[in-house]
Amino acid sequence: MIPSVLSTQVRKGVEDFLRTTFPISTPFFHGVVDRLIDSNGGLFQGPYISIKLPFRSGTCGLDYFPDIPMAFPPHQHQQSAFVRLSGESPRSTLVATGTGSGKTECFLYPLLNHCLQERRQGKKGIKAIIIYPMNALATDQAKRIARTISQNSNLKSNVTAGLFIGQKEASPSQVMTDEWVITDRNTLRLTPPDILLTNYKMLDYLLVRPKDYPIWAENSPDTLKYLVVDELHTFDGAQGTDLACLIRRIKARLKSPENYLCCVGTSATLGGQEDSGKLKSYAEEVFGESFDAESIVTESLMTADEFLADSFISASGVVSPDFLEQMRPENYSDFTTYIQAQYQLWFNEPPSDIDDEWPVKLGQKLKEHGFFWKLLLTMNNRVIPLDNLIGCFDRIVPEFTQRKDDYGKQVMASMIALVSAARIMTNGNLRPFLNVRYQLWLRELRRIVCSVGLEPRLTFSDDLRAEELRNHLPVVHCRECGATGWGGMKRIQDVKLNPDLQSFYQNFFRFSPTVVFAFPTDGRGTPGEQQELGVKLCGTCLHLVHGNDTNECPFCSSSVLVPIFLAEERVQRGATQYGSHDCPFCEGNNSLTILGSRAASLTSVVISQLYASTFNDDKKLLTFSDSVQDASHRAGFFAARTFRSRKVVISSNINSHGNIVTSRKLMLFLQLLNCNGPSEVTSNSYTAL
Repeated sequence: MIPSVLSTQVRKGVEDFLRTTFPISTPFFHGVVDRLIDSNGGLFQGPYISIKLPFRSGTCGLDYFPDIPMAFPPHQHQQSAFVRLSGESPRSTLVATGTGSGKTECFLYPLLNHCLQERRQGKKGIKAIIIYPMNALATDQAKRIARTISQNSNLKSNVTAGLFIGQKEASPSQVMTDEWVITDRNTLRLTPPDILLTNYKMLDYLLVRPKDYPIWAENSPDTLKYLVVDELHTFDGAQGTDLACLIRRIKARLKSPENYLCCVGTSATLGGQEDSGKLKSYAEEVFGESFDAESIVTESLMTADEFLADSFISASGVVSPDFLEQMRPENYSDFTTYIQAQYQLWFNEPPSDIDDEWPVKLGQKLKEHGFFWKLLLTMNNRVIPLDNLIGCFDRIVPEFTQRKDDYGKQVMASMIALVSAARIMTNGNLRPFLNVRYQLWLRELRRIVCSVGLEPRLTFSDDLRAEELRNHLPVVHCRECGATGWGGMKRIQDVKLNPDLQSFYQNFFRFSPTVVFAFPTDGRGTPGEQQELGVKLCGTCLHLVHGNDTNECPFCSSSVLVPIFLAEERVQRGATQYGSHDCPFCEGNNSLTILGSRAASLTSVVISQLYASTFNDDKKLLTFSDSVQDASHRAGFFAARTFRSRKVVISSNINSHGNIVTSRKLMLFLQLLNCNGPSEVTSNSYTAL
């Protein structure tokens, strides 16, 4: 996967979708969709780029836990977590490290070691509980824990783990296997596992349902030692209160001694040491336990100087502007030929010995290039908007300043593509050379309004102040002929349009006769017989001004008057009068629709781009929805567009029945992860960055 190329393709696909979905035939509105797309920070934000350097290595080696030798040297932050979570008196800890940093290992190895020592002493019962916010996450981690246990002779047949969530399996597992934990509920009740994986709602049921009482029968007050909450940041508001009450009930039910339980919270978005006071206070409220001053474990990354310490520069310079076309990915059939061509442009030699280890050689070559050095030193483990990153190089690369086209973007995309393709060999496995992350934020087109004036501009109503909303109206568009105009509310006796957006939506969808449409005209006539002639709409106060010779609004003295014809056709059905959504131009039946596009449609476009691209060799997708209903709808909606080749997971959080539900207010967030990881299309609330 080449995220820098995919980001561009996704954006282009969305732009083409919007332009073809809303082909505007009304001359007055020509270019409004393009202006919205091209506006800085309007529809798109980013891309934002980060090239994360490797984590600093710990000093404890592979045998920190003698009975559970690790398959890899721990990172420094993992070693810090081991120190806190091991021994006779483990201390409550918050693991606030980034995605892919090994947060699970931070608590998993201390838990496994503790369970092994307890089982050797003949102690039964649940010794550790891990609470996950999503069933999908719990299921994935269950497989990971099962593999870890099965691969260690000391753990296998000694330590058990069980998964107890709302979803029922057709053939639940009654024993630990190499790939799966115990999931049979009767087995879990009668023979409680050492480690219980669950969600907070199912844990609530385990405390109150009589049939689940046996699962706690083996627990004495000092049996349960560890309580882990994964993705702690998802438990806020009412859900956080529910979790806090649940934890207190667990401790009361099991009669856990005060300050005996070791609590662990993990999250990639909790913050760092600069927020330590708030983080500790939040964790103490949730867990009901004290967290000391050193309780927050954060990641420790190598600096660019440390990473490049054993390298020397053997090549330098930037690809010449003469090769601009050779840097464009659209000129190549797939990412392999593109990467090979970029290699030749940067190193002035064709790649040799293209084999499985060539990506490793590519990483070694990059560490010898001067531009790569400048890139790492400039980024310094930061997340930087692409435009800002290019601006940094304007001062040190003369070609960037001299060229006015997209030369700088193509140079940066070319180098970052090489970094994405490079690999290192670790314990016989290929891993990313560096973690490249591209983030493109796409905003859902909802509550779109347009200014009333001589140069109309589309914008998001949520971005406008109350006084600005007074001269903005929603936009209607004909699906058949592309006619475009403003929509508003007007009773028969009114002399102005009401811009209240919520009222317009409610009345539009119930076909209220108070909904009218104002189509700009050049004054040479209007179609149909139901339109009022010789009307101008004031761009300042939205009053309707009659008379073709009037050049000033009599209500506010504004000279911003737009000639319109007012479509307010009504349909009589029995004793009730309804508004009409028929187009006055082409007479299309119910063809007038509100201009906009919601997240489901935009996400389907993103999916199509990701799956169709020849620059994506790892076609996986993870989406989040706001509710069970949304998840059900969008699963089918997305699947219909990716049925040819897909590996799509539709997921969300846990509802009151232990099923999937709710993340955040759904806009749209597209994150292209590092080149060997999955692509994520994640619903989240959009804010200006």
